[in-house]
This record gives sequence, structure tokens and C-alpha cells, in this order.
Amino acid sequence: MYSVYQHWDPLKTCVVGKSYPPEFYSWIKNPKTRSIFERIAEETEEDYQSLIKLLERFGVEVLRPDIPNNIGPTYGAPNNKSYPPPFTMSPRDYMGMYGSDFYFGGTDGSTGTIEGYYNAIKDPSWPQEVKTVGDIKNLPLRIQDEINTNHRDYINTNTMACDETIIGGNFNKILNKIAKNTSSLNFTKHETLSTATTVRIGKDIYCSDMDTKQECDKKPEIFEKYRMHYLGIDDHSDGIFCPVVPGLIISLKDIPSYKDTFPDWELVYLPDQSWNKIRPFLDLKKKNKGRWWIPGEEYNDDVIEVVDTWLSKWVGYVEETVFDVNMLVINEKNVIVNNYNKQVFDALERYGVTPHICNFRHRYFWDGGLHCITADLDREGEMKDYFPERE
Repeated sequence: MYSVYQHWDPLKTCVVGKSYPPEFYSWIKNPKTRSIFERIAEETEEDYQSLIKLLERFGVEVLRPDIPNNIGPTYGAPNNKSYPPPFTMSPRDYMGMYGSDFYFGGTDGSTGTIEGYYNAIKDPSWPQEVKTVGDIKNLPLRIQDEINTNHRDYINTNTMACDETIIGGNFNKILNKIAKNTSSLNFTKHETLSTATTVRIGKDIYCSDMDTKQECDKKPEIFEKYRMHYLGIDDHSDGIFCPVVPGLIISLKDIPSYKDTFPDWELVYLPDQSWNKIRPFLDLKKKNKGRWWIPGEEYNDDVIEVVDTWLSKWVGYVEETVFDVNMLVINEKNVIVNNYNKQVFDALERYGVTPHICNFRHRYFWDGGLHCITADLDREGEMKDYFPERE
């Protein structure tokens, strides 16, 4: 049975994400722009494969979602011509294993179908693939009702929904496998129960924001066995800090609550890394509002400049100088990191931890690092209490 109690216990089963293939960008008419996106697609999958090979060296079973095979210029919800990154890229943002209880969530715009999808897992009438509106209309009526309630605009306009769980069921194989290996399979309309916003350390769960803690408080049947803590980060915790092993935290921010939540633990503080260094580029991306994803803007010089900035000039700088705390711990002796940082590597050596460099080159373009693009489903070990005095 799958379970995760401490994120440094030996990793056994892990989801690794997947992004758009190079051919997805065939709709871009400008050859220069198209070649850039094709390159980032190729390099992203190359980095995924490097990560997979490293995990398999440690005996980790790797599961991957699927990318719909009917993506193209018409892909997307009605009246929405933009192309956001697929949610299959960062599975951790949508799922979390707490003990042997599994949560799969998302935004309100996608979870309605996910809920219907879960109900259908045990329904023999559920088709293997759902690619068209006609396929949806062949579903059991109760599932159609759930989908129609949440996606009536998509269905009524006879257009495929942007929800990728409809288009091919990206996580179908993974969800079915989890359903057979967990105590409970739960679905929520909130991303807050993902392990991007929580840190699992035995009997203690640390929530990065109040929404996460409140969502956990609504499920006492699952979380009453834990001690819940609010960190006040109000962002994804895995982009801010990482408790690598008992006693050691690597952090980009000096969070005041550390002294209370992790008393006597060593804090390696990196105030001049990651977000501070890339702030000008994040501001540019925010200002641009993703215009380079919109058909019709392929010949816009400003769009091309933004693409060049992100995909050419910026990537090498990130690879060489910016250390990301978005790390994946394999076990108490091994951790996967993006690149070298002397202060971090010296600290890891003091605790007997070996860092393994596996660069996810375009992590800031996709807005997700090594921890984001994975999701640990199974680790060895039982629940431990690292702070028994709290009882």
C-alpha cells in the first residue's frame, strides 16, 4: 500500500511530469519563434529523462501522465485562445499523499470533471478514451450531469473542454493504480492540499498558507492524527524552503516561525538566491501576461524579444548561478538538486547527504522546479514523531 509520512524516507514510487511535445508548436508561423519553442520542448523532455534515469538508479518506480494527442491551434476552452502550460508538467501542484490517504485537486474549472472521473474509476461503462463531445455523451448519465454542471459552456458549444482530464484522461493510469494502493482516494476543488503547499514531517504537517490549513481542518477524519502548523508564507512552500533531513533546512527566506516550528534545527539561509536574482525577468513575464502564447502574435517583435529573453539570454544564467531550494529528497543520504552552491553543498556534507545535480534548465520559464515536476506516491517507513514534547 502506498504511503508517505516523511519526505526523506526512501522513495519507492514517484510521478514525473510531461510537457507539450515539439510538434505542439506547429501552429506558430514564424520559424524563428517556432524553433525556440520546439527547442524548449526538446530540452524539457531531455531533462525529464535525465531525472527519470537518476531516480531509476535508486530503484524508484516512475509513473508519467499522458499528453493529449489532439492538441493544436483549436485546443483550449471556447473564447480562450491562450496556451497555458499543461498541468501534467507539475503533478505535485495537483496531488498529495498524506500517510496512505491520497488527494487530487485543481482549480474549480477542472475539478468537476476530475470528480466525475473518480466516480467512474469503478464504473465498467467508462470508456478507455474520451476525445470528443460524442464520447462524453456516451458516459453514464450521472457522470454527464456532473460534467455538464461544471462544463456546460464547453459541452453546449460542442467544443472540447480545456480540461485535460477529459481529453485522453492524462492521469487515468496513475489514478487507477493509486486507487488500488491507498486507504482513500479523495478529490477537492482546491489546489491547497497538494504537497507543494505542505511539508510532511511525521506527525507534524506544515502548511504554507492559511487556506491550506483550513482545508485540512475540514477533513478531521484524515488530519486529526497530525499536528497542523501555519507558516505564514502565503506561497508554495517548496519554492521557499526545504527541510532536507532531520535537523537541516535550506531556505530562501528567514521565516520568523522557523524557531518555533523547527526548534534547534540548522537553517542555511540563501538571501541572495533565486527569486531575488530573477525578479526583473519575473516582472517582465508578469507585464507581458503571456502574450507570446496567443495565435496572431507570432510576428510581434516585442513577443519575440520576450521569448528570446526567457529562452536564450536567461537560461544560461539560471543554470550557472541560481540555486533553487525546489529539491527532491530520495532518502536521508541522497537529494536531487538543480546545480552547485558551495554553502548548500558544505551543509549537506555535514549531514552525510550526497547531492545529485540534475538540471531542469527551463524551470523558471515553466515556473516549476524538480520538486514541482514530481510527486512522491510511496516511501518506506511509518509515521515518526520528531517533536514528542509537543504532545
